[in-house]
Amino acid sequence: MTTEHTTARKKRRYWDDFTAPDHTWRTDPRTKQPRRPPGEDLAAMRSGLGRPAMDSPRMWPLYSCDVDDRLALRDEVSDEQKAEHAALALYGLHQQSQSTPMHRRGVKLGEALRALRRSGRFSEEALDTRVAQLAGATSVSALLVHLRGLITQLRTVGQPLDYNHLMADIQAWHHTDRRPQVRLKWAVGYQAWKEKAPAD
Repeated sequence: MTTEHTTARKKRRYWDDFTAPDHTWRTDPRTKQPRRPPGEDLAAMRSGLGRPAMDSPRMWPLYSCDVDDRLALRDEVSDEQKAEHAALALYGLHQQSQSTPMHRRGVKLGEALRALRRSGRFSEEALDTRVAQLAGATSVSALLVHLRGLITQLRTVGQPLDYNHLMADIQAWHHTDRRPQVRLKWAVGYQAWKEKAPAD
């Protein structure tokens, strides 16, 4: 595991600031009311959809990654920064108009997509095809296009997922030698639908 990858997992990200360990909203200590992401934050995140990291000034205050000074001197950003940008944009899309947190620790992408398949809201065959296209993406940009469509479907059924894991997956996708491991993780979570239920 690289230092960059480790750093990405240790930091507390935007979505963690609002989601409590019991998967509900954190409580504001002053008002004792649930703290939810402001609508303007979510709109700022969505402004980054389809755009490269740092290209949406409205998102700048929402980033938590450390800046890589060496890359910054060359007007470049790290894979961690790129992954956080993408994950924030997708989170803004996912959390839009949802009354409960769409970030849930421990629910990896494959498991979330399995729950989507079992929801009955979408054609199983069509979803299988979309998941296969996601796993077969040959570039980060193609991966994000497929993720955007699937996140929209997850929002439709109110299915949360772990955005720390998703960010790590997107970061790993920048390295072709790490993609098979990510695909395997997704497959293990998603293909579990083939298991028979206890009643069967």
